[in-house]
Amino acid sequence: MKKQFAVIGLGRFGSSICKELYKLGHEVLAIDTNEQKINEITRYATHSVIADGTDEKALQSVGIRNFDYVIVAIGDDIQSSILSTLLLKELGIEQVWVKAQNYYHQRVLEKIGADRIVHPEQDMGMRIAQHLVSEKIIDYIELSEDYSIVEMVATTKVDQETLADLDIRAKYGCTILGIKRGKDINISPLPDDLIHKGDILIVIGHKNDLKRFEDEGL
Repeated sequence: MKKQFAVIGLGRFGSSICKELYKLGHEVLAIDTNEQKINEITRYATHSVIADGTDEKALQSVGIRNFDYVIVAIGDDIQSSILSTLLLKELGIEQVWVKAQNYYHQRVLEKIGADRIVHPEQDMGMRIAQHLVSEKIIDYIELSEDYSIVEMVATTKVDQETLADLDIRAKYGCTILGIKRGKDINISPLPDDLIHKGDILIVIGHKNDLKRFEDEGL
């Protein structure tokens, strides 16, 4: 379903979000005070405007209330990020996602009602670290302090085994959500589906259980 997004702040993070949302076919409004950044993003956004995300009248003039989501991606100016978030919530935006610089920035954002707080550098660092320490882990998404979704490479140890044979839910407390093979992906695989060496297993579970499955099951 097509959605409407506004992105305030067109640094590397904000620009990459604009481009990806636009590629996915959604309506994207790009906002920044820097004319050069606006010119660079124009072909990757439905609309782009030079405006101040901390100016209530400017936000109202671009019709910010019409957007399903607003992403505050303002760079190093924590004060502007906080003020923009506060204004957006006061204007009644249901979903305000904000890039946080640090823990203290996050605490303030939580108190003023940000709906989702993102730490792109921290999240990416975590994913890269997970990949570096294990040849079996392809990607890593932290769901909470305790639970994650991990993409793991199937080794010869599980080649030609079915999900029923492995029974990882009983043995390790994890669940295989999907199996990727080349360009194909099998969502909600059946118990008798075979795993081949080189398949990517999409697994959800407690971090301790995932580690145990990685060490013992693969």
